[in-house]
Amino acid sequence: MRRLDAATREMMQRSLGGLPTVCTAANCPNITECWRRGTATFMIMGDICTRHCKFCGVTTGKPLPLDPAEPQRLAESIRDLCLKYAVITCVDRDDLPDSGAAHWAACIRAVQAGAPGVGIEVLTGDFSGVEQDIKTVVTAGPDVFAHNVEVVERLQREVRPAAGWHCSLGVLATAKRLAQGAGLPLLTKTGLMLGLGESLDEVKTALTAIREYDVDLLTLGQYLKPLNRDGLLEVVRYVEPAEFDVLAEFARSIGFKGVAATPLTRSSHLAETVLAEARGQSERGDG
Repeated sequence: MRRLDAATREMMQRSLGGLPTVCTAANCPNITECWRRGTATFMIMGDICTRHCKFCGVTTGKPLPLDPAEPQRLAESIRDLCLKYAVITCVDRDDLPDSGAAHWAACIRAVQAGAPGVGIEVLTGDFSGVEQDIKTVVTAGPDVFAHNVEVVERLQREVRPAAGWHCSLGVLATAKRLAQGAGLPLLTKTGLMLGLGESLDEVKTALTAIREYDVDLLTLGQYLKPLNRDGLLEVVRYVEPAEFDVLAEFARSIGFKGVAATPLTRSSHLAETVLAEARGQSERGDG
């Protein structure tokens, strides 16, 4: 797996207006592929997270204050890169009264105004399950609202000690309900990592439970321990590609409209293709 050299990273970071990207902060294995074809996932609200999940390479600590100029810089970067589809994610900001919801909305609206026609996918935290904060983001009008459950229910406490399985499902259900109430054509999305000790049956049970909350899009990928990070979980098993194929087929059979499932799939990797699959299905009248 080839990684970008320091000079290329610096050049790309300058072209992104100095904004952090999850590509670098989370040591994503797809960084070369995505950046060399001119796509990236933007990370807003800084690069220091208030939580310490046991799978994530993002730094934990006390975040800096929000940058009021960030929404405009985000929009300008997306416009200047001539993107057709942008994924925006964030660190958790439990230090903020609204977990950053108002800033999320400002970023979405700035992109809509500054780069019209760009598809917008947001990959958010759980907002501690507060409905008003979820509503603030949903009513700003993204195309896709994503929030990851990350692992099967049995592993939640070990992997995400500050989060919860049922809270995450509730966030996705609330986003869908609020969008429908506002007449917005929002699709919801979630993702799981494999290779942390779950069984195939546990994954299928998890996917069935997620579909009960009317989640539209799904990603499944292999957990890879981030480099140079202490205290993170080790890989229990490397899942064969054929098992990902089996799970993708199962997911589609129970109603997921768009699925990406390979060892190197990540939440935002080729996100536009998962959305295109869902929209193609809708146009054909399959779901």
